[in-house]
Amino acid sequence: MSHAALPLAGTFHEFSVAVAEVRSAVEFYERLGFSQATTTDTFTHPYGVLTDGRLFIGLHQRVGASPILTFVRPGVAGTVATLAAAGVHLSRCQTGEEVFNEIGFSDPFGQEVAILEARTYSPVARDATEISLCGDFAELSLPAADFPVAQAFWEPLGFVAAEEAQSPYPHLTLTSDHLDLAFHPPQVCARAMLVFHAADMPARLERLRARGFELAAAPARVNAPGGSALLEAPGSTPLLLLEAAD
Repeated sequence: MSHAALPLAGTFHEFSVAVAEVRSAVEFYERLGFSQATTTDTFTHPYGVLTDGRLFIGLHQRVGASPILTFVRPGVAGTVATLAAAGVHLSRCQTGEEVFNEIGFSDPFGQEVAILEARTYSPVARDATEISLCGDFAELSLPAADFPVAQAFWEPLGFVAAEEAQSPYPHLTLTSDHLDLAFHPPQVCARAMLVFHAADMPARLERLRARGFELAAAPARVNAPGGSALLEAPGSTPLLLLEAAD
């Protein structure tokens, strides 16, 4: 068992998205081959969680900020001073013995982040080889106008930067044990994108079309025209589907 210190942000919990209606959003992801997790009663609003075994998407029938990158860290109240020392300014701080502890803040480019004291869904038994119709989840790609600024903010939270790459679009990847982030210029896409790779992506795109999914062209600066597409998911979440390099 590893005794490594828990990253400051904790462990990745879910990509939280506000949706107009949970049931239809759940059914959308189930049609893609995602599995539904059993949720707790932490939230009072309708709430569902879908997973492909690595990515967890929280579907929240509520109004408010969306999407939110959500982590879990036991004893989150005790991290407030450490976060402040790392230059993180909280926009939400709900801590105490009688409430569900959670804090919130945003990165320099407006991506909302939340850290909760405990999980809000149960683990899902899913074989690691069972991937969705989208392919293998690769990373969450966030718009950032200045890669060094993004790197300087996220590395103290527990991410490690790789080298900047130009293919299949300009981006900087930051890795962690549970989630890889990437940053792309806003000119590529002004929204956060869930990025999936597959060697057989052209065939997968045909299967998606045959099942009634409407696919759009990938953003113009994405250099994978023969095996790429953009799938708009509930909550205005773009899924970028890319053919994996040989």
